[in-house]
Amino acid sequence: MRIGKLIAMLFLFAATAVSAQEISDHSIGLRLGDSDGFGAEISYQKSLARYHRLEANFGWRDSRDFDAFKLGGLYQWVHKLDGNFNWYYGVGGGLGSVDFDEDYVVDDDGGLFIFAAGDLGIEYNFDFPLLLSLDFRPELGLFGYGGFSNNFDFDIALGIRYQF
Repeated sequence: MRIGKLIAMLFLFAATAVSAQEISDHSIGLRLGDSDGFGAEISYQKSLARYHRLEANFGWRDSRDFDAFKLGGLYQWVHKLDGNFNWYYGVGGGLGSVDFDEDYVVDDDGGLFIFAAGDLGIEYNFDFPLLLSLDFRPELGLFGYGGFSNNFDFDIALGIRYQF
């Protein structure tokens, strides 16, 4: 009887360890970047495979000087570091629009822009449904309509997401 209990406990422990190594199916939250980028963005992650996921971000700013939005998407590869720590990298891109106030900029440099992005980060997956991440995202402007181009930007951000 003891051997049966020991085998059952070992099986449960192995099943828990295997499930703990997978990334969550969905997570949603905020990506809080530096003010050089768009600041806070709404962020959604969807697991595609055991260590692959898609991330979509929507940022928007409304101020006296300009109004802007940015929509980005990334394909990410996630690798286990230790315990609940993972590191990840990814590639993607997106588009956005900026509309400057006439008093802020003499000649209107606003317009549509398209960018390519990379991503490198680290995350901690808590035992409850919270995921914290810190990532570094270089972005390269590929196309700017109306004279505006987001040439090159380094965006560092803290991510706070609810997993489900």
